Amino acid sequence: MRGGLAAAETKPRDELIGAYGAFLGRVRGLAESTLRQHCSTAAEFLEFFDYDHDPVRLRVLGPRQIESFVTAMGDRQSRASLQHTVAHLRSLLRFLTSRGDVVPGLDSSIDTPRLYRGEQLPRALAWETVQAFLAAINRSTPKGLRDYAMFLLIATYGLRASEVVALRLDDIEWRASRLCVPRPKAKTPLHLPLTEEVGAALLDYLRRARPALSRREVFLRARGPAGPLKPTAVTEAFQDWRRRGVLPIQQQGPHCLGHSLAVHLLRQGASLKAIGDLLGHRSAESTCIYLRLHVEDLRDAALALPQEVWS
Repeated sequence: MRGGLAAAETKPRDELIGAYGAFLGRVRGLAESTLRQHCSTAAEFLEFFDYDHDPVRLRVLGPRQIESFVTAMGDRQSRASLQHTVAHLRSLLRFLTSRGDVVPGLDSSIDTPRLYRGEQLPRALAWETVQAFLAAINRSTPKGLRDYAMFLLIATYGLRASEVVALRLDDIEWRASRLCVPRPKAKTPLHLPLTEEVGAALLDYLRRARPALSRREVFLRARGPAGPLKPTAVTEAFQDWRRRGVLPIQQQGPHCLGHSLAVHLLRQGASLKAIGDLLGHRSAESTCIYLRLHVEDLRDAALALPQEVWS
């Protein structure tokens, strides 16, 4: 049609990733966010081997070529991130094997980075720093009102960024003073009491700052294009206010607020079960990691050094 936009050209890589994504959703039932991560790794893998120009290249793929891709990814990823990449790659190779696109056994030829349980501590802040961070947010602007409400939710309930952006207007049960938090990964909501402080912050944002759109998400973009937020926007907002507040915060993401809440509650005498229920942990093991940050109690458990060490 004259004057019309030309249809975007479909590449061989797009068709393969589309089939792979459909397989992950239909057979493995992955959450949408996990599915996107798998497909992103698949796209990088196929681009690395120039699949669009030579799709037959996969048939001669061997362990050495795969190792070169893993090495290239390792140059810009941490061991933890690379471990996820290798897991995604193994899944892709098994899918390609089932289609006859690659030789069998390639998925088991990849070594994975070693991670040791408990090798890193949670990134918690002093509770005074958390309070100073919240106080430093300028609530005279629509963006400030929105961001204050978001970070107060994280600091009060330990929510993840994905849970904050998934929160809908119907999830705030004002009459029951309850918050129904969607959990995209667990696929089961978490019911929490709505505190007066959080309720006031949400109401302030909804009345004074939220764009007048018909969308049901609580938190919307403060600038165009209009629409809901993504988890990355919460991280960017955290980094922005961290810089403005000139606070001693080295962490790059808002997850540290949730870690700080867990440690703060632990120091206030809350039980691990109560903390785990608040944070939505499935097992006590996920909560026990915060015990290693309760420094004062650890000092009480320390053994005395032999006398010869001091001499």
